[in-house]
Order: sequence, then structure tokens, then C-alpha cells
Amino acid sequence: MPELMFRQILTFFATIFELGNQNDSSTLVTVVHPSAIIHPKAKLDASVRVGPYAVIDEGVEVGPNCVVGPHVYLTGHTKIGANNTFHAGCVIGDAPQDLKYKNEPTRLRICEGNVFREHVTVHRSTKMDGETVVGSNNFLMANSHVGHNSIVGDHVIIANGAALGGYAAVGDRAFISGNCLVHQFCRVGTLALMQGGSAISTDLPPFCTALHENEMCGLNVIGLRRANVSAAERMELKRLYRLLFRSGQNLSDAVAEARKNFCGAASKILLEFLGDAKRGVCADVGGSTSENE
Repeated sequence: MPELMFRQILTFFATIFELGNQNDSSTLVTVVHPSAIIHPKAKLDASVRVGPYAVIDEGVEVGPNCVVGPHVYLTGHTKIGANNTFHAGCVIGDAPQDLKYKNEPTRLRICEGNVFREHVTVHRSTKMDGETVVGSNNFLMANSHVGHNSIVGDHVIIANGAALGGYAAVGDRAFISGNCLVHQFCRVGTLALMQGGSAISTDLPPFCTALHENEMCGLNVIGLRRANVSAAERMELKRLYRLLFRSGQNLSDAVAEARKNFCGAASKILLEFLGDAKRGVCADVGGSTSENE
């Protein structure tokens, strides 16, 4: 990296750090590096900070207190809420990787408080009647990808190199570990966990842990505890998991039986998810320490 460019980037982030420590909102000023390229019709809140060599296209809206780092590209009809941070090299709102795409002005919507680390890519939707959505307070680590028309909930972590195919859906507080793959149209349930390098082409139910390929190994007990799910609810989920996935019953029969006997809030979420499954669900691989209390 040329020395001048390096100094410019350091100066930009030093300015951001200084502004971030100011508590008096009346002193807030717009910081846009002179090398950034911003389309005249792009809509940026006055508090947005834009780093060196960033490019923001027409049709982009950026809300209050966002930070757009060096070499970030914001494009498409992309609406970004408050307090989002885009680290170096992110490409947000570019065209979907879909042969059916006809160069239409499709949409991406990003809510509030997200962190997009280096070189994250998020693609806008394929058709005008849909959109790609990233919720609030998510952490997308370096080189992760969110495909077109995907829906990411709130408080989700997507680790380095993980990729969501088109139309994937990820529930609140899910954790997708490094280099995981989620096939198009698949769902990852709330508080589910994908272990590093795992891949799914079927749905991963809420509160469950995926490993290898389309396999599960029990409940995400640590995630349940961190989400303040009570011990009683965890024990009910453990019994429900065994009925559904380890009893040897046909899944639809097990679900019908479970609806009569399990009434906790978490159990209802799991059963509702299974009732909506269209691609099948991951298969349990047998006993595991992952669900030990």
C-alpha cells in the first residue's frame, strides 16, 4: 500500500475515533474523505463518515451514525439504517448472482446496529417483488456472504467465510461458524448453531446444533443459556428433541404426538418450524455431549 494512502486511512480512522468520543451532538460534523465518490442523488445522513476510496451509488440511503470504511462499495437500491459499520472492502447491494436477474432496480434493506467486517458481500434481491433483508445488531465477519433474497434476523453471528445461498433465512440469535454453507432456500432456526465447516441443504431447526453435512448432534445448550432460556424450558426441549429425532418414529408422527404433550414457548417455536419445513430437516447422528445440562 503506498505510504500516502496508508496515512490517509490512518487519518480517517483517527478522526472517527475522536468524533466517537464526543458526547455533545451539536459538535458532530460530516466526515467524507476527499477520495470517496458519492453520487449526487445518494442520501446520506449528516452524521455519516465515509472513508478513502469508498463508492456510494445513486439509490443508496445511509442512516445516522454509520461508518463507511475504506474501499467500501454501496450500490443498488439499498436502504441502510442507523449505526451500521462497514469495514474495508465490503460490497453491499450489488447485483444478485442469479442467471434469471434482468438488471432490474431490486432492493436490499439493512436495519440498525450491524457490523460488516472486511470484504463482506450482501447482494440485493433478484426480482422487484422481493428484497434482501439484514436485521439489527448482527455481526458479519470477514469474507462472509449473504445471497440474494436472504432474510437475516437480529443478533445473528455469521463467521469468517460462511455463505448463505439465495432465499436463505436465518432466525434470531443463530450462530453460523466459519466456512459454513447454507444452501439456497434453506432455513436456520432461532438460536441454532452451525459448527465450523458444516453445510446444510435441509433446514436446521431452532435451538439445534449442526455438524458435517445435514447432520445434527443435539441442542445448542450454551446458546440457550446465554439467551436466558430457563432450565425448565431447556429440559423440556431436551425431551422434545429426543422424541422428535431419536425415538425412531416418523417425524410427522412424532410432531403430532409432541403437539399434545409439549406446551412451553420454546417447544412451540420448534414444532411450528418443523410444521413449515419444505426441504426436510437435518438428521440426528445419535448421542452427543452438546445437549448435556
